[in-house]
Amino acid sequence: MLKIATVSLNPKWQDKKANQKVCEAYISYASMQKLELIIFPEMTLTGFSMDFKAIGEDEKDSTTLTFFSHLAQKYHIAIIFGMVFFDGDFGKNSAIFIDECGKIRANYIKIHPFSLADEDLYYSKGSHIEVVDFKNYHIALSICYDLRFTPLYFILANQSDIIINIASWPKKRLVHWETLLKARAIENQLYMIGVNRTGMDGNGFEYDESSHIFDANGEEVEILESFKLLKIYEISKDKTEKFKLRFDTTKDKRGELYKKL
Repeated sequence: MLKIATVSLNPKWQDKKANQKVCEAYISYASMQKLELIIFPEMTLTGFSMDFKAIGEDEKDSTTLTFFSHLAQKYHIAIIFGMVFFDGDFGKNSAIFIDECGKIRANYIKIHPFSLADEDLYYSKGSHIEVVDFKNYHIALSICYDLRFTPLYFILANQSDIIINIASWPKKRLVHWETLLKARAIENQLYMIGVNRTGMDGNGFEYDESSHIFDANGEEVEILESFKLLKIYEISKDKTEKFKLRFDTTKDKRGELYKKL
């Protein structure tokens, strides 16, 4: 079993210090509950902003990385969060996995910037996937708009038991968000975790509480406990394996053929 917390954070716009205090409070609570992993939304400490020059950091001298690494060690819990790095004349929209020892295990760069919001004009496109081995699970990372692109999840599913998407997905498109999360879980027969923000951002977009975990059968995983915007879950690899013993569709995938079609 893996004990997880999702936090549907309502970040103060581009205010890292204020958001750090809120994040630490949630991390402290999760640690007291003896959870193993806590997950925050996209661009955790700033909100989804195109102003990468204001919110970005140098990868080799990042106060945000140092902050979360310290908290991971202090509270002995793994943390997934979003942030922005500088990449020449662009930013990099990243999802970071830091383990309970404070070690950076993954830095995933968003493969599909959201061009409908001009994200591609400000942020470079990632070109690599990231899968982390953690507590006998293989955990893949993705960010927001990535969710709309089935081929990416087909590839991630070949290497993972859990796929996580951290997002800033607006209220007006929540039907898409929830439908696609469930679809990705069903088609790939694994746990799909979506962690979305709440509140209103600096551009006036509204967000509703809509973080979810779906299992391999597309069923929503039960929330064991809630604390403000934090929700606690337990997930089980055994449950996925037992389900696939009865109804494994992944064995019929024809990846090599799909490449030729």
